[in-house]
Amino acid sequence: MYRSLGQEAGAVGAAYALRRRADGTGDMLCHTIRAAGALFLFGGELIDYFRQYMAKGTSPTRGREANVHWFDFEKGFVGPVSPLGTMIEIMAGMTLSFRVRGEDRIGIVFYGDGASSTGAWHEGLNFAAVQRCPMILIVENNQWAFSTPTSKNTRVSSFTEKGPGYGIGAEAVDGTDVLAVFDAVRRAALQVRSGGGTHMIELNYFRRKGHAQHDPQDYVDPAVIRAWEKKDPLDLYRSRLLRNEWASEDELVAIEEETFEECRVAAEAAIAEPYPEGAEAVSGVYTDVHTPHPWTRSSSPDPTLA
Repeated sequence: MYRSLGQEAGAVGAAYALRRRADGTGDMLCHTIRAAGALFLFGGELIDYFRQYMAKGTSPTRGREANVHWFDFEKGFVGPVSPLGTMIEIMAGMTLSFRVRGEDRIGIVFYGDGASSTGAWHEGLNFAAVQRCPMILIVENNQWAFSTPTSKNTRVSSFTEKGPGYGIGAEAVDGTDVLAVFDAVRRAALQVRSGGGTHMIELNYFRRKGHAQHDPQDYVDPAVIRAWEKKDPLDLYRSRLLRNEWASEDELVAIEEETFEECRVAAEAAIAEPYPEGAEAVSGVYTDVHTPHPWTRSSSPDPTLA
């Protein structure tokens, strides 16, 4: 499992600022393993999330992988590939098609600080900038790429410094503040949608768990983790809701209980479902139709030798 602890506000705030539709006419999202909140807001089903991680035969990818790499073009999300920088190129192509066809749609693509060190990231961003693709790049600067600190990935103090080099706008925002993220993405979306070209937003927060459950994160100073625990996005927003009297304690408790119950029901339902049969591994991969192999030599084959 890939936890998003400490990064929840980024995915949710960004997704809320976009047009989410279920008929294939809305904005397009490419999330990451830690931006599951955006996936759910774009219509991803909780039970499908559990099915994927359990590699069940009923999962969107039919048990072929145990992660979030599935897509639904009607709902508006495309699953990421593991080399995250590659998705910049893919989203650039998708959003270029929006511009060419005159569609009032934009795309948003999440990626980590480590992904920005890949060649695909630079190629994709340069292409998007030149073609003025209606796309928002979300840099999830959680300060670690696996076990490599951001300081070993780049010389800049902020990823926004890279934007001007490609001729695009860029801004940084507190990634633990869901309303700040929403406001930044909303403004960027208005600019991008009106023909302003590609825009970059850096979300600053901290990955409070290891890369995945198998990673003990023993390379991080525990004091740093404790300091970031005081900036937990959920705790901060909960306090704001109560302070501004936007919600009562009883209402928030009810929401939490309902959410935990929804997760429990979905998880238990997925557990009870079957794994795919072994023969399913080649289903949809090889055709069942036998066709003549094209003859590529200069002379025709001798049918008497068949």
